Amino acid sequence: MNRILVTGATGNVGSQVVAQLVAEGIGVRALTRRPQPAGALNGAEVATGNLAEPESLEAALSGIETVFLIWPFLTTEGAPAALEAIGRQARRVVYLSSSGVREDADRQSDPINQLHADMEALIEASGLERAVLRSNTIASNTLGWAAQIRDTGVVRGPDIAPTAVVHERDVAAVAVRVLADPRQVAVKYVLTGPEVVSRAEQVRAIGEAIGRPLRFEEVPVEVARKQMLADGRPPALVEALLASAEKRSRSDLVTGTVEEITRKPARSFRTWADDHADDFR
Repeated sequence: MNRILVTGATGNVGSQVVAQLVAEGIGVRALTRRPQPAGALNGAEVATGNLAEPESLEAALSGIETVFLIWPFLTTEGAPAALEAIGRQARRVVYLSSSGVREDADRQSDPINQLHADMEALIEASGLERAVLRSNTIASNTLGWAAQIRDTGVVRGPDIAPTAVVHERDVAAVAVRVLADPRQVAVKYVLTGPEVVSRAEQVRAIGEAIGRPLRFEEVPVEVARKQMLADGRPPALVEALLASAEKRSRSDLVTGTVEEITRKPARSFRTWADDHADDFR
């Protein structure tokens, strides 16, 4: 049996991967940094461990063949040791990367894409069998706007070039198909939503879903930096996010990969907004 360990199991994508694996009766173990109450995470088996502490992963990896890897840090420091720990027991990694990675570039456009490119290279060098899911911007990132929407009806922040934002359920559905098939090795899939949407269009879609007029107000990068730091966000994270706003160019890339692998069309951002309307009310 292809036993699967899911990292980031309490996050937006990881929790969906766990839920969908459980629903299909596939053996799954959820890795969390903190113990979970009985029955949490859709009844999946839960193991505690931290990717930053490779020695803590031994029990979680026991009997595991495939790992769904979400790297939660802003640098690759510690990644070689974590991959070594994975390789001692598992044989395959399915890594959640970014559609912004360009293989023909010496350096990537921004720190987040550079991180994913570096992780892909480390996984390849590790000798583990691998599959890479290069995801476009994940729609659940917009949950960070919820407080602004509830309080003011205006989302203020730096604009980011439009892309084909993808529903986290679609990313998870592809991940489940790849995780469940041990023949999926040395493959790279680019996952997008069905249409390119701007931040202003995303805000408008959320407004339509909750029945309130909302608007997006672009804020200069320097103003955004001061506010994000004042909010207590780590400086390295602030700089990575703002670099994306300043340097990432518009992408008109729309792929059919979600439908090809899952046999269901990719969900639109409006569908995502309807699914999450209660989070913004």
